Amino acid sequence: MLRCKVIVVDRTRSPFLREGEGVYLERLRRYVKTDWVEVKPARMTKGRAEKEIRREEGRALSKRLGPSDMAIALDRTGKMYDSEGLARRLERLSRRSGGSVCFLIGGPLGLSREVVDRSAEVLSLSRLTLTHEMSRLVLLEQLYRACTILAGEKYHK
Repeated sequence: MLRCKVIVVDRTRSPFLREGEGVYLERLRRYVKTDWVEVKPARMTKGRAEKEIRREEGRALSKRLGPSDMAIALDRTGKMYDSEGLARRLERLSRRSGGSVCFLIGGPLGLSREVVDRSAEVLSLSRLTLTHEMSRLVLLEQLYRACTILAGEKYHK
């Protein structure tokens, strides 16, 4: 059975997005064991390089990965799937033994190049630019949709 972990930088500040995350986490957990992990964001101070901030956050994300976890970075450079394709990919991943499939979502500046390069896969949710908070909700909804597709349920239609 597939185990998912979603590791994000910072907490979701927008109340309506936080509520949506709760709804889809609850729905998703009916199908797969799912952990939601928030890591502390790097301090954004005047004059601090964005690359340095992304690196610090990348180290925090990486520390939350287990030795047998498979990291999937969310980045605009990643592979895009339609909903059925994502469902098939998750089905293949569920057959592998070991740890969780871990989806990594950076903060407002995105993920460090090191995290993207070290990930087993890179996934893009859209060609559109999404806020890091919105991408969390979109990911959860699509994971839930993939589970309903695999279960042969009607939600995805």
